[in-house]
Amino acid sequence: MSETNDAPRTDRDTTDDGGGLSRRSFLTGAGTAAALGISGLSAAREEGLTGLEVVSDPIGDYPYRDWEDFYREKWDWDSISRSTHSVNCTGSCSWDVYVKNGQVWREEQAADYPTFDEDLPDPNPRGCNKGACYSDYVNAEQRIKHPLKRTGARGEGKWKRITWEEALTEIAEHVVDEVEAGRYDCISGFTPIPAMSPVSFASGSRLVNLLGGVSHSFYDWYSDLPPGEPLTYGHQTDNAEAADWYNADYLIAWGSNVNVTRIPDAKYFLDAGYDGTKRVGIFTDYSQTAIHTDEWLSPKAGTDAALALGMAHTIVSEGRYDEAHLKEQSDMPLLVREDTGKYLRASDVGMGNDKTLLMCDQGGDVRVAPGSLGDRDGKYDADSSITLDFDPRLDAEFSVEGIPVTTVWNKLTDRLAEYTPEAVHEETRVGTETLQRIAREFADAEKAKIIHGKGVNDWYHNDLGNRAIQLLCTLTGNIGENGTGFDHYVGQEKIWTTHGWKSLSFPTGDVRGVPTTLWTYYHAGVLDNTDPETVARVEEALEKDWMPMYPAERPDGTRPDPSTMFVWRGNYFNQSKGNVAVEETLWPKLDLVVDINFRMDSTALYSDIVLPAASHYEKYDLSMTDMHSYVHPFTPAIEPLGEAKTDWQIFRELAAKIQEVATERGVEPIDDREFDREIDLQSVHDDYVRDWISGEPGALAEDRAAVDFVLEHSEETNPEESENHVTVDDIVEQPQRFEAAGGHWTSDLDEGEAYAPWQDFVQDKEPWPTFSGRQQYYIDHDWFLDLGEELPTHKSPETMQDDYPLQYNTPHGRWSIHSTWRDHPQMLRLNRGEPVVYLNPSDAEERGIEDGDDVVLFNDLAEVEAVAKIYPASPEGSATMYHAWEMYQFPDHQNFNALVPMYMKPTQLVQYPADSGEHLSFSPNYWGPTGVNSDVRIDVRKKGGEGQ
Repeated sequence: MSETNDAPRTDRDTTDDGGGLSRRSFLTGAGTAAALGISGLSAAREEGLTGLEVVSDPIGDYPYRDWEDFYREKWDWDSISRSTHSVNCTGSCSWDVYVKNGQVWREEQAADYPTFDEDLPDPNPRGCNKGACYSDYVNAEQRIKHPLKRTGARGEGKWKRITWEEALTEIAEHVVDEVEAGRYDCISGFTPIPAMSPVSFASGSRLVNLLGGVSHSFYDWYSDLPPGEPLTYGHQTDNAEAADWYNADYLIAWGSNVNVTRIPDAKYFLDAGYDGTKRVGIFTDYSQTAIHTDEWLSPKAGTDAALALGMAHTIVSEGRYDEAHLKEQSDMPLLVREDTGKYLRASDVGMGNDKTLLMCDQGGDVRVAPGSLGDRDGKYDADSSITLDFDPRLDAEFSVEGIPVTTVWNKLTDRLAEYTPEAVHEETRVGTETLQRIAREFADAEKAKIIHGKGVNDWYHNDLGNRAIQLLCTLTGNIGENGTGFDHYVGQEKIWTTHGWKSLSFPTGDVRGVPTTLWTYYHAGVLDNTDPETVARVEEALEKDWMPMYPAERPDGTRPDPSTMFVWRGNYFNQSKGNVAVEETLWPKLDLVVDINFRMDSTALYSDIVLPAASHYEKYDLSMTDMHSYVHPFTPAIEPLGEAKTDWQIFRELAAKIQEVATERGVEPIDDREFDREIDLQSVHDDYVRDWISGEPGALAEDRAAVDFVLEHSEETNPEESENHVTVDDIVEQPQRFEAAGGHWTSDLDEGEAYAPWQDFVQDKEPWPTFSGRQQYYIDHDWFLDLGEELPTHKSPETMQDDYPLQYNTPHGRWSIHSTWRDHPQMLRLNRGEPVVYLNPSDAEERGIEDGDDVVLFNDLAEVEAVAKIYPASPEGSATMYHAWEMYQFPDHQNFNALVPMYMKPTQLVQYPADSGEHLSFSPNYWGPTGVNSDVRIDVRKKGGEGQ
């Protein structure tokens, strides 16, 4: 969508038009007058500009009008292109990019998403303050324009400019050395969030896959993954698109600060209120979303599970639950052995296999629960059903074959008995009457929905918080239809066009995926400094292959260190929890760190070679999000600046150089130790550009062809049983709604309706992909039983810094998307312009700190300097620093994460069932340990005060 502006333009005549004053003489005279400090009519007289005269109507009657061209030219352009921004905000907003004289000079919201339901608010416009100034990045001083090689220490900032040939040759020779020596699994590739630019994601992932290298997870590493969803639902996160918020009668924003982190979608939350929806905010602080709710609850930090269980206690004790939903859709009627705490299996009583679970009917007979693993064909089985042909008891308790049994429901009600209003108030500080009233309102609403966010998910016990809050939806039957559900919005867990993206990213079909939290924990030496129980559980998980670890252990029992890391589209080093351990232990193990970037961020600063990437306005790609059901493109508004290249071009040219070096050396194909394939470096470029589905050689040499490939091979844009296909030309003209939802979604995408998940199970009665075939709240894995977490419960936050009084919080902010825009002048002007910590007035006064003071944040791990902002909306006992300040923005290259240790919860390493893993087993960004941030305590002192 590139066009020339055909608006009429005024001739720029600089000659005297007979009125005694030309444009040139006007400018010359004005400039001279300014230099002399003269202004107004006196300036005109001094310069002899006799053509100026006083007029009564300066707008309608003025002898010189060409000055208006200054304004006209400011808003003039040569062409417009459609593009967007490849950042992990989940916004996916389409923008028009204006180009003049070969330069991007502004952007504007495209505002042409088609409406699919006239009863919902208009989907337009979409955008935010960050996207509105991305054009400044295109020519920014921190823009990387040429390949750079480090000449000083990592992080020192000493570089020399090298040629592309030099850069690619050095990287290729190192890679060939590693692969030829059998160390291909020492090569790592880290890049996050395919949905924000799947072709760019695939560019490096494709090469790493062909090399036999390791692809890293991101959704769990960022602590965006809510473990409670795969635990309870057996499926990766699925949530409604934001438009569905408007369909709810009752909305709870629970730890999700939508007015800051979901700016393009906040209108649905706000507009719902005008339509009569009650909106409740549950935030520790008086957040930017809390101020727009009808009611605000402020539990103590880390006590969300207790509050949710207290609400569940009220719903159950007052009989406000949906009994029919619980019997059919949940594990509440399932029988549990009281001697072992395990589910009663059919094999225990001679009724079948050990993966078939049982219920008790109203007559007291034991019956097979339809849809459990032993009663269906695999994890997903659309031909099976959980429909009941009998009425199960929720409260059964008896003996069968001498085995005492009870139901999950009985165990749950016993657990909930601990969460009386008084006990919950003591733990959370939320009033007893308030929590009971909100629970009743939620249960009694026709359609109730919970918008769940990072405020809950950043804690060590995030899985317990997830499960407790999910329980509210299950108890009340608020799941599986529009306007209901537990909708988790943090990061982007998946991509609509999955098949096309996956085929492009991992052409061999064999992927060395690794959970980045565990990989970092292991190689940064954290395992050597943690408690014995955690060490034992990690070692057991690795020994039993519940979780993978690379490089793999060798036959002689040794395990090499990782040697090579490619980072693109992300800022791994800056965002790392346990940043001190990463810098001091992990980073020295890496012989080569290559960063592909359009700007000099902290990871680039700590890399060995930095390659200049095209900006978001200089390439072809796709953009999509689970916040809406549209797809739209990146298109190149201008050529890449300097020597920059697109991600696809960079990795393709690197593949060509690797192939060249390997051919010159005569490197023979290498048998892969893990997969039935050979790693052939002499054909790696040919394999890179080959279409592995059609077999056509050279078909994927260009970015645009890769975009076409993703659209062509995805059910969402090219459904098999439809003549409707979405093409690049279609989305350049206007964003397009997807044609269908593929098998990785849990509902159909119906015309005229907002997408809402879980309908395959709730409405179509397919078994949930859990052990039980239902929403499963009872996890009878040995580790969960040992830790008392077989059911949702509340546990206090874990911390190793109990001696420090302030809880350290690093939420997402309004002025950046992670670290992108953290160094942007316009965004810096909208806040303090440097790292800032928000303190409650009481905490600041106690420490003699005033607004604007330079302060030091400290604990046993590190000291970090910032400026103090007194912030009454923060709760007492807290210190908040919005995350992702770049290291070079701190004195002495400090890091906001230096204060954060690396925690990893062992229960997130399990396979379940332990022998087969149909319910839970590692899959990148699906199930794996989360890199949590919030279980941290610090103190703050005025800079120059005691101890300094």
